[in-house]
Parts: sequence; structure tokens; C-alpha cells
Amino acid sequence: MSKNSKDTLKISGIDTSVLRIALGTWAIGGWQWGGPDDGNAIKTIHKAIDNGINLIDTAPIYGFGHSEEIVGQALKGKREKIVIATKAALNWTDDKEKIFRDARPERIRKEIEDSLRRLKTDYIDLYQIHWPDDKTSIEETAMELEKLRQEGKIKAVGVSNFSVEQMKSIQHFTQLSAIQPPYNLFEREIENDVLPYAKEHSLAVLCYGPLCRGLLSGKMTKDRVFQGDDLRKTDPKFSTSVFDNYLAATEELTQFAKDTHNKTLLALAVRWVLDQYQGNIPLWGARKPEQIEGIRDALGWSLSANDLKTIDEILAKHIKNPISPEFMAPPNR
Repeated sequence: MSKNSKDTLKISGIDTSVLRIALGTWAIGGWQWGGPDDGNAIKTIHKAIDNGINLIDTAPIYGFGHSEEIVGQALKGKREKIVIATKAALNWTDDKEKIFRDARPERIRKEIEDSLRRLKTDYIDLYQIHWPDDKTSIEETAMELEKLRQEGKIKAVGVSNFSVEQMKSIQHFTQLSAIQPPYNLFEREIENDVLPYAKEHSLAVLCYGPLCRGLLSGKMTKDRVFQGDDLRKTDPKFSTSVFDNYLAATEELTQFAKDTHNKTLLALAVRWVLDQYQGNIPLWGARKPEQIEGIRDALGWSLSANDLKTIDEILAKHIKNPISPEFMAPPNR
């Protein structure tokens, strides 16, 4: 990984430098986000590209292949300019009722072919193991990824939701270029181990949930109701007992962002992630074109040491016991 400028990055194994904000496409798949809206999804991808984004992160589990299909449609004629990151190692039952971890070599081999077909491409830039599978040895998984790299089907290997020990293990068998953990102002567990390890080994860090499922968007209100299969119905941060505390923090952070930098809370939240490490790439989740607004607002400036100290004080004042994002973890096989 090398620096080109403060807001661009080169990921090891991938020739194209990327903007340090990527498009996250979980919501575009529709599942756990109230269903798909394909017309708006394609417009959203095109608007992201128009705003300088050239790294798009997706996964088969996002709508059970649907997100990948939409990305493939949207990138027709644009593929060579875009870095595609997708994932493997989650499986599901035919009725889609049960999702489980599955990093067996045969599963990965099937998934890469399915992903290439859906994405309408013959290679994946960054191929990531979505969740570690404790029923399959890391050696078996890594060796299959290395085969795919040697075959030219993938350019770089990444992992998501891996511990430091698991990252160390996979690096015995293949070159690791990136880690994708949850990371935002409210969910900072990776600062204890994963982030220092990434810095030490010059790994790119694709930070998912930089807006903490909308909590840091500046648009969340106390009376917000989550419908259907919305993930936030099961997120303890949105439960009545602590939701008020998180909202109080966002209100004070909103005022701080405006008074200090004339920025929105959203821009502050994304800039904060960018400023923690030059290798961080926050994933900007969007499913409507208007949700792309503000990307440029997070670029081209920095938070001072004093700003970071004030932000920490605001968080400590309102959130005494931060809630980690473990509720999102799928079960083992």
C-alpha cells in the first residue's frame, strides 16, 4: 500500500489507486433494508462514480446475489475504471431462512464463479472472506484463495471480521492486502488490536458502518420507526434504553461539526474515520442517488488533535457503556 495523496490510496496487489471513500452496496441488495429498488440503485452507483468513487464493495449475501447483479449492470462499459471488492464464505439454505459461515474450498470455488457471472467480469480486484469459519481450517481457505490469485481470477486477498490471530494465520499461506471491520465513532473495538496490526502491516482497512447504520447521518430522530426486516430492529443501540444517549451524542457532535468546521455530522463522522489511519477507507452505504450528496464534504480537510480530543469528551459524556456490533455476526456452520 502506498500513498498518492491524503485522500487516495493504493491497495497492495491492485494497480488502480482508489479514492479513500468507497461505495458500500449492502442496502442495494434489498435484504434487511426493506427490499430492492433497482432503478435507484443503478443511478446511485453512477452518481457515486461521477463523484470520484472508484471502489465498490459488495457481497453475495447482499440480497442473495442481487447486489452483485445490480453492480454488474451498472458497471457495463465502466469496468476497467472501477475496483470491485466482493466476498465469499457465507452460505444459506434454499429457503434463505438460515445463513451460516462456510469457507470450504469447494464453496469458495463455487462462489467465485457465481460472483464473476453476476458482476459480468472475468476477475475480482479484492476478494474477501466475509466471516471466519471455525469448521474449516484457515490453511484450506487461504490455499484456495491463493490458487484463485495465481489463476488471475482475483488480484488481492482480503478478510472481514477477522481477529489479529486469524489474520496472522492466513498470512502464512497467502498475501493479505486488506481487512474489513466495523468502525465508526461509536464502534471502536478495532483500536485495541486490529487497527494497530493493520498499520504495522500496511493493510488497507475497509471500514464498514462508518455512519453506524444511520445514527451518524444527522437525520436520525427519536420517533424513527424501523419496519419489516430492517437490521436496526435487532441492533441494541436503537433500543429505547440507550437510543436517547446515542442521539444526545449526535446532537452535540452535530453542533461541534457546524461550529468548528462548518460541516455536517455526516462529513465529520466520515472524516474522523479517514483521520485515524491513512489506510482507512470508509464504506459509504447508499441506495438512492441523493444519499451520495456530501461525499466531497468529507474530503480535503482534517481534524486537529484538539478536535479529536473534544470528540472523545463528547462521546464519554453521553455514552458510558458503548455497545459493540456483535449482534451482526452470523452463526457457524
